[in-house]
Amino acid sequence: MEGDVLRSVRGMRIASVLAVGGLVLSAAACGEAPEDDNNAGGGEKYSACMVTDVGGIDDKSFNTSAWNGLQAAKAENGKIDIKYVASKAEADYEPNLTQYVNQDCDFILAVGGLMADATKKIAEANPTQQFGIVDADPGVKNVYPMQFDTAQAAFLAGYLAAGLSKTGKVGTYGGMKIPPVTIFMDGYADGVAHYNQAKGKNVQVLGWDKATQNGSFTNDFVKQDEGKKVSDALVAQGADIIMPVAGGAGLGTTSAAQASGGKYNTIWVDVDGCVSTPNCPVIITTVVKNIPDAVKEAVIKAANGEQLEPNPGYLGTLANNGVSLAPYHEFENKVPADLKAEVDKLKADIAAGTIRVTSAAQPK
Repeated sequence: MEGDVLRSVRGMRIASVLAVGGLVLSAAACGEAPEDDNNAGGGEKYSACMVTDVGGIDDKSFNTSAWNGLQAAKAENGKIDIKYVASKAEADYEPNLTQYVNQDCDFILAVGGLMADATKKIAEANPTQQFGIVDADPGVKNVYPMQFDTAQAAFLAGYLAAGLSKTGKVGTYGGMKIPPVTIFMDGYADGVAHYNQAKGKNVQVLGWDKATQNGSFTNDFVKQDEGKKVSDALVAQGADIIMPVAGGAGLGTTSAAQASGGKYNTIWVDVDGCVSTPNCPVIITTVVKNIPDAVKEAVIKAANGEQLEPNPGYLGTLANNGVSLAPYHEFENKVPADLKAEVDKLKADIAAGTIRVTSAAQPK
């Protein structure tokens, strides 16, 4: 009797193994339909899935940049599949990240410093899952941080703004009081201070006080009317050049500047404003954060099976072109040659370490 039961159990096990094996075989046979004929027979796909911050994919800023990086990775390696989900609110971060874990994405990219806590939590709960994050370092072994010392490039922008200001007052404001935002504002303020010291001038910075770490904020990265409201106040106080560090909300400033008929001008951040916004005529330059290259490089390495080391991760600087000043575009002939030369010299000195730019918000 006992032998019959054992034989029966063994038989059921074998049958179930065969059944599961059959499912695996049939699943493998189906596979994912190739996106195009070029990929037919091209081996396994590598999925890179991105969760945007609340600004959405078209924020003309850091979300757009990160998506551009994924598109570049896919263009270079046809086996990389990419997709994204947009977060409408901070409450979406964890569900969106979890959704991609459940979909077995190979690489999950979180965009923005606000996503640090959610990414840390989900990564710790899924230690074999590879994550990447822009503008934060949650300090988890399976999260590859991509950070940028934007204070260096913003220092150049501050010096430039001080040199171009007719009123002796320049402004800046942020989307939220978080390190990836205030680091720009610190660099900008220090660049103005450096100009004042070098030239014996007293150009004022409105909207940010580096010493107290207090200033003007929209508390939003989306609403353009909030950006316009904050910059209108700075203009009313005499600022004639304004650098918004507020994602899409900053478009309220650039469009208002353009409508003002040149009463004041702007400096954009993250992605070259003359490429990403319709307001090029009032954008002197952009403090560029080279997110696309950092993301592209990380995803291609991971897809090739290389280990992504979270410590130190990636840090963009002036020296490695991770941060930079964009071309002057329509201001090419409006920026005096000697001021351009001074900015170029400062860039070389910062890259070489001769001039040190500091900010409490700098990536450690």
